Amino acid sequence: MTSTTPCTALDPRRQRLLEQYDGNVPRYTSYPTAVEFSNVVDEDRAASWLGQLSMEERLSVYVHIPFCKRLCWYCGCNTRAVRNPALISEYVGFVAEELALIEKALPGRPTAGAIHLGGGTPNMLSRDDLGSLFRALRHVFKVSPGAEIAAELDPSVLTREWVSAAAFHGLSRASIGVQDLSAHVQQAVNRIESFEVVQRAVGWLREAGVASINLDLMYGLPLQRTQDVLATLDTVLTLRPERLALFGYAHVPWVKSHQKLISQPDLPGAAERLDQSEAAAAKLVGEGYVRIGLDHFALPGDPLAVALEDGSLRRNFQGYTADHHMTLIGLGASSISSLPQGYYQNDPTELGWRRRLQEGRLPVVRGVGLTDEDRFRGEIIETLMCRKSVDLATVCASHGRSVADLATERTQLQSMADDGLVDLSDSRIAMTSVGAPWLRSVARVFDQRSGTQSRFSRVL
Repeated sequence: MTSTTPCTALDPRRQRLLEQYDGNVPRYTSYPTAVEFSNVVDEDRAASWLGQLSMEERLSVYVHIPFCKRLCWYCGCNTRAVRNPALISEYVGFVAEELALIEKALPGRPTAGAIHLGGGTPNMLSRDDLGSLFRALRHVFKVSPGAEIAAELDPSVLTREWVSAAAFHGLSRASIGVQDLSAHVQQAVNRIESFEVVQRAVGWLREAGVASINLDLMYGLPLQRTQDVLATLDTVLTLRPERLALFGYAHVPWVKSHQKLISQPDLPGAAERLDQSEAAAAKLVGEGYVRIGLDHFALPGDPLAVALEDGSLRRNFQGYTADHHMTLIGLGASSISSLPQGYYQNDPTELGWRRRLQEGRLPVVRGVGLTDEDRFRGEIIETLMCRKSVDLATVCASHGRSVADLATERTQLQSMADDGLVDLSDSRIAMTSVGAPWLRSVARVFDQRSGTQSRFSRVL
């Protein structure tokens, strides 16, 4: 497979942008990013932060389920293939123990406005496991009426009975992994799945009253061509999902060793990845979807599109979200919590996470406390990532800062403006249509911490 297509070969300006801006850059689901986490933040500091939370404000809860039926070779998640149901039930028991420790640290019983089950494959939990998990969650948190309860699902593992049980516990939004429906691409990433399986899963969810369905798709996969991406879209759009996420495959075999099973020469090059991304985005916009930030699309009435319109769209470890809660408590191995004081992460190894809980300790191993400078730059980065524009004067004013403090950044932005990536007007920065794929590169201008670290994925 070649790294360029005829159209890109005839466009030297486009090729120059690829060469200049397609570097290794954070996805900015947080600032500072997780590479800045250290053991300076430990279980004692996390417990202190939890103890300072206001019980007047609602929060969000994330539960990480690190199990799958199969290991997809493209996967960048913290998960493993498991076939023993007893191990999964034991894991749920340990989550209940973690909840008990969090309950001790909290100053009261907070209200959860959102609960997200991620993974891995949350529908690897049995219906009994699901019941045990929600009983433990509702014991520690008051779940507000109308709370969004979401789960990431593998349609090949899903059953109608599981959907019914999840709906009983309040499931209101589901995200289904599809990636690509082309047989040769599925073979190349070890994820064989027919459209009928996806269609059946969506039918069960609709039948159970789940109001919002998201489909996860990917571009940049091995052997994948632009026509494969578009053909997959043509098929899944017959289901009219409320949302779609179109992620670029992040090839980081130095972080995820199983990605070494993917043949490097089979991966499309940067120019072809850009073709795939732009063609898919144009297709979705043409079908009536609103483009949300970097890689999400939603129907106009969806809460994500509404949040974009009214300026409340946010970005966190689950990506773009309409969740406006400022505190996120993460449960399970590798999960990350976001509190007003900073971020902390649980032991990423399941064995280490279990061992700490057996010792009666919060399983926190690292994190980072937020400085005033982090909050200032984090607001600029999140605003830019969500709205594709930011008024520096407004952000500076809210932090007691001056735009003059960003003189170095404005010089870099002028170079990007000269390349057509952004429009600059006084203190306002706005992404152009040409610059849209390079949103992460523009956000990086304001990042004083991450530097040029090769462990990040490439922009495209």
